[in-house]
Amino acid sequence: MIGHDLSGRYEILSRIGGGGMALVYKAHDVLLNRKVAVKVLRQQFVNDEEFIRRFRREAQSAAALSHPNVVSIYDVGQEDDTHYIVMEYVEGNNLNEMIQERAPLQADEAVRIAVQISDALDHAHSNHIIHRDIKPHNILIGNNGRVKVTDFGIARAVTSSTITQTGSVVGSVHYFSPEHAKGINTGEKSDLYSLGIVMYQMLTGRLPFLGESPISVALKHLQETFEDPRFVNPHIPQSVENIILKAMRKNPSERYASAHEMLLDLDTCLRPERLNEPKISFADFHDMEETRVMPAIRGDAGMSSTSAGRERPDPKAAIASDTGKWMEEEKKSQGWKKPVTIVGVTLLLLALLIAGFVWLLDKLDPEEVDVPYVVGLSIDEAYKELQENGLRVEEPLIREFSKDVPKDHVMDQNKKNMKVKANTHIQLTVSDGPELATVRNFVGQRFKTVKEELLGLGFTEDRILVTEEHSEEEADIILKQTPADGEQLDPEKDEIAFVVSLGRETVEMPDLVDESLSTARKMLSTLELVLDEEDVLYEPSYIHEKDKVISVDNFNAGDRVPKGSNITLRVSSGPPADAKKYTFTVKISPAVAGKSSEVRIDYSDATGENITGETRTITGTVDIPVTVVLAPDTVATVTVYRDNQFMDTREIRYEDLNGSGGPGLTIPGEETPPPSDGGGDEGQETAQAGVDEGNGETEGEGEGSGGE
Repeated sequence: MIGHDLSGRYEILSRIGGGGMALVYKAHDVLLNRKVAVKVLRQQFVNDEEFIRRFRREAQSAAALSHPNVVSIYDVGQEDDTHYIVMEYVEGNNLNEMIQERAPLQADEAVRIAVQISDALDHAHSNHIIHRDIKPHNILIGNNGRVKVTDFGIARAVTSSTITQTGSVVGSVHYFSPEHAKGINTGEKSDLYSLGIVMYQMLTGRLPFLGESPISVALKHLQETFEDPRFVNPHIPQSVENIILKAMRKNPSERYASAHEMLLDLDTCLRPERLNEPKISFADFHDMEETRVMPAIRGDAGMSSTSAGRERPDPKAAIASDTGKWMEEEKKSQGWKKPVTIVGVTLLLLALLIAGFVWLLDKLDPEEVDVPYVVGLSIDEAYKELQENGLRVEEPLIREFSKDVPKDHVMDQNKKNMKVKANTHIQLTVSDGPELATVRNFVGQRFKTVKEELLGLGFTEDRILVTEEHSEEEADIILKQTPADGEQLDPEKDEIAFVVSLGRETVEMPDLVDESLSTARKMLSTLELVLDEEDVLYEPSYIHEKDKVISVDNFNAGDRVPKGSNITLRVSSGPPADAKKYTFTVKISPAVAGKSSEVRIDYSDATGENITGETRTITGTVDIPVTVVLAPDTVATVTVYRDNQFMDTREIRYEDLNGSGGPGLTIPGEETPPPSDGGGDEGQETAQAGVDEGNGETEGEGEGSGGE
């Protein structure tokens, strides 16, 4: 089974226990994402239809129990020949393991455990469910100290075919009540007897009755007394011993009247004024059904002279013998006097006796009546119909959940389409309507998780209504629910509505890169986003001008941002302190004098690669200033194109910028006559780098590109 997905929902993880009827596994419920315990019926019982029917019926009855000290039953199902029950998984040990390791337990701990078991039994008995198999193996102790009683109703399912299976009775016979051992119907007080034995074992570390076989132990429950608990463990308070003695009385009428009465006694038994109370006493009780050794019945004719000689004279036999002799003598003395009179009187008396007997039978034998079919009628209508036909309704009614039969209407009857004696009791099974689910408080939980739980209870998606709204809660959190906590719903008919948070209202994050800081503030304020002064981070930049936004740290452009969110900006403080700007002039003429040419100047520097700095149309010789920015240990390049043809390029090194300037570029036209020797010096001087309109001053600052 380990590794198997039972019914496609329960993933079997490991085996955690087992008994004569079933094996118990730890499993994972993949639908509700929780750990569960799965009890699987042993294979030797899968063909016993009567057992399976009772097994499932009683498991469903136990599922109706809802108590903190009862292991909850979640599901009952079948996959092929595998019958299983899914129940609450309790992290901890069972009481039997605790007794084996630590017994005898302290009185206060044993009483605390017994109180919780009694509380569970009180709840079960009030719901007409009798455990019938209370023993330490069926008592789970969670790691938090909570006591959980398991296997409610399962012991009821044991039939005659299972009582003989090895292990199915041996494990429980030490906790049988006397009436259980007799094989008669057991009631609520049988569970209290078993609880008394559990307390005895917790406080003494031993069982009250031991034997070589289950039968011998069962006989001891019927016939023998047990050692007082205080004789085994003198540290047990007298008040606690009194509870054990009363719970373990062989006569059920001398035990506690109910689990609730025993619970009240346990609640007060450790109070100081009760610890040394007198030992409880009971009147002598002789069970007429108890097993006795009786003398053999012997007839005189079959006795030998030797054995007859050893028999003690029986006074009654002697009297009978004397009486017989007297009657024989009397008969001889009277002879045959008045025989006709004696015979006549005898015949008359016999005739009268027969006539009276016939008359009495006629009076005692009630008439037969037809049983009306009341299935589908309401309870009141069924009562009326049966009573009008001279029949009675057996109490209590059997009540079961039904999806198809309305509440308080008859689902089934045990006798139908037949004749029965008048005043016969008819057992009715009445509908409790569909099994309702109690709504708990889902507010504050994630809707996705709650939805899976509701689907597991039988709700469909169209009956789980959702309204979404913005709130301060994060998205998918349930804000409201209708109906409220504690109400009951039919999962197959009723609706449940939720208001679910969408989180805070969001806006689209704008692209703020290269926007001025003041413009960015206005844009963010319009969108109800917050920009605090401490969230403005300045840093130098070769690319972005001073007070321009470099980036948004915590969001990207286009992101959905909740209103009221804080935004962090990185803003340019201008070029670094060690950056240098350098401006020089490009003197260029048209390709053909008197005609126009297209001029393009590209440059690369610390601000970027292959930047188009200047594009213009010229018809004569012009001076075009070009400004570049350099970082330490870098080189800037300036490239000139005329009419889309490469003309020349110039490199500027950071370390060459010592303030003395450097040569510019001169690009003459193709048909322009070359300058004379004297004019060459003049032209070179005009194109001197850093010269502004021939004034010979080197610029330390300038525009980002020439001509602007």
